[in-house]
Amino acid sequence: MATPASGSSKATQPTSRQDKTLLLFARLMEGGKEDEETAADLAELTKLLNEDRKLSKEDDKSIISVIDIDCVDTIFGFLDMRQPDVVRAQATLCTTAYLNAAGEEGRRKVTEFFHTRMKRATYDDYIIAFCAATALFPIAYDLMADLIHTEGFLPSLAPLMRRKWKSKKVETACLEMLQAACLQTKCHAAIYKYCIDWMEEIIFEDPEDRVETMWQTETDLKIEEEGAGPLRRHCEEARSLAAVVWMKIMAAPVQLAENQGTEPQTDSVTGKIEILSRRFAKMLSASSELVQCAVEGLAFATTRPVIREQVARDKETLQRLVKTLESAPAKSALEYGVLSIFAHLTRYQPTETEEQKRLRELKAYANAAGKPQPDPLADDAHVAERCKLVFEAGVASALSRRGSTASAASLFQIVSILSSLSVTQSRRGQLAQQGAVRVLVNAWNTLPCNEEAPRRVAAQALARILISVNPQLVFKHIPEQAAISPLVSLLTQDPTAETRDLLPTFEALMALTNLASGSSGGDGSATRKAIVSTAWDAIEEQLFSSNDRVCTAAVELVCNLVQDPEQTLRIFGDGSAKASTRIKIILAMADAEDEQTRSAAGGALASVSAFDGIARELVMQPRGAEIILGLCRDDSEGLRHRGAVVVDNLISHGGEVGKLAKEKLFASDGVRALTECAKKSRTPEVVQAVVHALEVLLEGRNMSEAM
Repeated sequence: MATPASGSSKATQPTSRQDKTLLLFARLMEGGKEDEETAADLAELTKLLNEDRKLSKEDDKSIISVIDIDCVDTIFGFLDMRQPDVVRAQATLCTTAYLNAAGEEGRRKVTEFFHTRMKRATYDDYIIAFCAATALFPIAYDLMADLIHTEGFLPSLAPLMRRKWKSKKVETACLEMLQAACLQTKCHAAIYKYCIDWMEEIIFEDPEDRVETMWQTETDLKIEEEGAGPLRRHCEEARSLAAVVWMKIMAAPVQLAENQGTEPQTDSVTGKIEILSRRFAKMLSASSELVQCAVEGLAFATTRPVIREQVARDKETLQRLVKTLESAPAKSALEYGVLSIFAHLTRYQPTETEEQKRLRELKAYANAAGKPQPDPLADDAHVAERCKLVFEAGVASALSRRGSTASAASLFQIVSILSSLSVTQSRRGQLAQQGAVRVLVNAWNTLPCNEEAPRRVAAQALARILISVNPQLVFKHIPEQAAISPLVSLLTQDPTAETRDLLPTFEALMALTNLASGSSGGDGSATRKAIVSTAWDAIEEQLFSSNDRVCTAAVELVCNLVQDPEQTLRIFGDGSAKASTRIKIILAMADAEDEQTRSAAGGALASVSAFDGIARELVMQPRGAEIILGLCRDDSEGLRHRGAVVVDNLISHGGEVGKLAKEKLFASDGVRALTECAKKSRTPEVVQAVVHALEVLLEGRNMSEAM
């Protein structure tokens, strides 16, 4: 690389971006700098690279032209695991900026760098190459996958890892590279073919026996036995990393292409996964490095139902996982890994319609797999039991504490776990007490709007909890109006779903009904106003739902909303054509076949009939008086009470409205209906309401006859 002769002189300042770039590389190649200085130079280089794409389009010469293979080698050298974390982190950012700016030229330089380093074949070159690959996989996976598949590369790792004298750094760097390669399945089959045997040697063979055999069979060794043993063994960190890589490859079925080796035996793989899972569980109490490996290994192992059962029924392991979650740094890989384990342990199978089940079976037959047999350990009963064990381990409190600082990915896992735990109704009160409502509301507001699936999961879990608890006990630190928008989002169809699932809609209506009940203290008018302002159009649409339970839930919500006079007039009393239509709908609901629907509609009518304008609309309907008196004749005591209150309200109005109501009720044989109602009823409140209505009605008839 050509560099200015006075590149390090403070007297000469670079005048162009190319000169600045060369000066920075000269500083980075000098060495002997403080870590902070090196990181600062890398940060400045990153800034120049990030600006390059924009400036080069404006006819400014790109700095990529002065970055040769030695420069690339310099940047990648700072990705070495032996470098301080602050330098490695900044080198990663610089690498990303370089690849974005260099395009195809950068890909060629990366390929050249790896081929050169691997050909040198020294321990130092292996370490730098493997560390650079580990950093590059998340940035340029396709490029690195192509390099992994380069002929001879993966086969060359076996002799390296089986060398007599071990290098902890080489082993660790190699396995970390393979672990990064497992980010996606593109490399799984190739790693399985060329690496699985030597990885299993590292993982499952007894290192003491292996070293003893070496000393007995190789008599030409000149090194003293004391101190040499560790150099002949694989280090514990390498064994742990190998176990994680093996688990990533084998936890899911390996899809082998033609001529890529023999398919793994299922029974053998399952047995080894169980062994490793127990080993990972024991490692949770080890050093921090081993804990990270243990968590990551368990995260992949628990994708299998049999391992979920094994982990969930190990009380000590669950408690260690909870403690690990509580102590994990915020937004860390460790935090996400533990959350992934709990998400696997508690995840229910998605609900399928009969049509979806048939389609899945047909696809299985088409793939010559026969009718699929669901794993019995994945059914709802086993998941419910695992949720119980996880909850008893104290995970809910830990989730609540992590919810405010978690990354978006971790927050999605928290939402998933809380959603599964909330399925069991008896647990919802405890979840609310431990802060689940606050976490779910925060998650719904924090997750990006385009992340529709996790936001709906959060909203549905929130709905389940709010159905079963008294809002007064929940909303002490946040206003209950904060829960309305998440619940309302469930009233519309999920745009990502092929078929509509009405359960979230039903649960949202039930939760809104609970909020609108006014149980949070006072008259709940602020909450009712917020619900009507935010959600009335969606609520009204559900009144026409073809699903009886959804329709009933919508009517029950309306019944609670109209306990507030302001909202009653807003919905039914503004004199508009829409208001008149709504009155007709509620009146029709009072004549529905379902008793619960009639009860909710009757409750709504008992409230709205106290207003003159609405009362007039009610009695003017062709069957209005008949439907209302039908409530009075009902076999249900509660419905008779509602009917009596409606009649009493209607005939108690003064002027034309009261007169018209009495005429309509007389014409519909109201006296007989109320008399029958009084005879059937046993509750004092019902009898009192009926008697009062009957007295007013008879008084009105006598006055009419006297005139």
